[in-house]
Amino acid sequence: MVNLGQKTRLPKRIGRLDELAHNLWWSWHPQARDLFRILDYPLWRTSGHNPVKQLRDISSDKLKAAAADPAFLTLYDYVMSIFDADMSKQNTWVNTNHPDLLRGPITYFSMEFAIHNSLPIYAGGLGILGGDICKEASDLGLPLVGVGFMYPHGYFHQRISAEGWQEETYRELDFTEAPITPVIFPQGKKPLLKVNLDAKSLFVAVWQVKVGRVSIYLLDTNVEGNASQDRQLSARLYIADSELRIQQEIVLGIGGVRILRALGIKPAIWHANEGHTAFMMLERVREEMEKGATFEEAVRKVQATTIFTTHTPVPAGHDVFPVHLVEKYFHNYCSSLGIDRRTFLELGQGDGVRQDTFNMTALALTLSGQCNAVSKLHGAVTRKMWHVLWPECKENEVPISHITNGIHVPTWVAPALGQLYEKYLGRDWINKHDDPKLWERVMDIPDEELWSVRRLLKRDLLVTMRERARKRWAEPEPALHQTLAMGALLDPWVLTIGFVRRFTEYKRPALIFYDIERLKRIINNEEWPVQIVFAGKSHPADLQSKYLIRQVYTLATNREFQGRIAFVEDYDMHIAHYLVRGVDVWLNTPRRLNEACGTSGMKASLNGVPNLSVRDGWWYEGYNRANGWAIGDGPRIYSPADEDKEDAEALYRILEQEIIPLYYDRDRDGVPHGWIHVVKEAIRSVVPGFCVRRTLKEYTNQIYLPATLPLKQEKLE
Repeated sequence: MVNLGQKTRLPKRIGRLDELAHNLWWSWHPQARDLFRILDYPLWRTSGHNPVKQLRDISSDKLKAAAADPAFLTLYDYVMSIFDADMSKQNTWVNTNHPDLLRGPITYFSMEFAIHNSLPIYAGGLGILGGDICKEASDLGLPLVGVGFMYPHGYFHQRISAEGWQEETYRELDFTEAPITPVIFPQGKKPLLKVNLDAKSLFVAVWQVKVGRVSIYLLDTNVEGNASQDRQLSARLYIADSELRIQQEIVLGIGGVRILRALGIKPAIWHANEGHTAFMMLERVREEMEKGATFEEAVRKVQATTIFTTHTPVPAGHDVFPVHLVEKYFHNYCSSLGIDRRTFLELGQGDGVRQDTFNMTALALTLSGQCNAVSKLHGAVTRKMWHVLWPECKENEVPISHITNGIHVPTWVAPALGQLYEKYLGRDWINKHDDPKLWERVMDIPDEELWSVRRLLKRDLLVTMRERARKRWAEPEPALHQTLAMGALLDPWVLTIGFVRRFTEYKRPALIFYDIERLKRIINNEEWPVQIVFAGKSHPADLQSKYLIRQVYTLATNREFQGRIAFVEDYDMHIAHYLVRGVDVWLNTPRRLNEACGTSGMKASLNGVPNLSVRDGWWYEGYNRANGWAIGDGPRIYSPADEDKEDAEALYRILEQEIIPLYYDRDRDGVPHGWIHVVKEAIRSVVPGFCVRRTLKEYTNQIYLPATLPLKQEKLE
């Protein structure tokens, strides 16, 4: 086990700072962040806004001074009172509306959770959603327990070489500066459990992350007693090697169930976030059979309390393992389930699924009682994709519903905008932010005030980008073109477009370069110039996507674009906050029916950044012709070449004829009133309908409550 070392000795008067630092509740409460910021601002910055690291490194003199400072103590007492009230309050939405909802918590299994940059165990949207759901569950009082992996190396850090190639580096997480605590099991058990992998046993340790009222339990194989290669099993996220990947998913699914049992946690509902987690369902079937149920009875019992959410709209994106690997690790499982090899394999195959593979999504769909996609359009795509599992049904009757994803508003709203919303929407706006009527008041915000905040947020982004460029310039033998490509020449006056997302072919990051000469004319217009900011990572094994990064980066260094194209390295939650707030337009160009939902555009709209997007994912529902712009038509079947040609033409036309003239149409005070009207409409129409509060309420009313009916019936009997 990792030695966490000695905690900082805090003065008694401010002795609960460590408790607060180890509960990520502070990450979405501005006053709590202010508390740590005021405590030692330079250290707050150099720690990466990580109060655990800050408290580890702070001087005793600073702490003594804070404990004697009346202003600091006033804020400290206020923050702790809010924290205590949140942790103990009974008048939550769940208690008010569904006081007898559950006999136990909802467990939420996910391969990744993104709560804050101080715990970098996430890769992208799936983790962001998992983190946002945990935060909102705490806010609503929904009893939820997360289960995931502790990745000491997390996802990779990205650096772009002078030649434009993505380079990956991994930094081992220092557990002494992370908001985690080791879990000790009840009754004095050692903090380890065993999970069998073929002929060997693997020891698993557990870490707890507190997210307000919610706890996330993270599994860790880097413990004494495991072989060196097994200690590295949980080191990194999304390993490309199939055998290591199936081992990870066995540990997460089977080990996750056993961890909960050892902790005495008795879930009422089991929620699987994507197919990576489906072995959790198999383990529970085995448990039921151990109690005496037949295989068919065990499957029905597991289905009754299992919810599965799928996020993948294309067949190639699902986890699929070769049959020989599944047989290697589950040959003993067949006998424990009382079924033969063929029956076992069919759990992950079914009609129409390749017989030489084992599909984790098919397994999850087979063993869950309720399944949902993550947007309306994705629901239709998913029902079509998995119609093969229900051939007796019509396609539109395939039992897969949809609940559109959302964002955690307190996490993603810019503080300056939050203050503006408080001024015009009311001091309690954050408690009512899923109420559409509340957001009608956005139209009452004076254009001048909203424009002033929008300009401030853009300056914050560009200052942050320039700081990064300055650090690169200070390195030994820097390349000038790299510094410029990082945004050193960007202008806060110029219309700024952001393309910020994972780099992969279907997202078409290079679409805007379809006609280079036309784009040069748009960008270099002397009267109405445009600049573009790119950010995103490619999977280390995806060479085609790495080439896309190189292509974009090379163009960013092209002097003919006059320094108006920039690429932000190492996209993560920290820089994401600046990007979703600081650009003027959020560009999204996926191939149609390839985006399940997408949430980054929701974050942009919350902060007054209109979307310019293909009508895929959530934008198919969100676009209302006044809150942004749609590229091309809705769902259609194109050849890739035709789709690129038509969408590029539509993109250039919208920029030239609509977006750019509207942005630069100013009154004598420099305020673009027509533009601000679109900004307000984006905020008004998107926030209440695409917040994770609405998402979780729908999960509760449409999925969790129906899943409790068998439990209530069982109790009556």
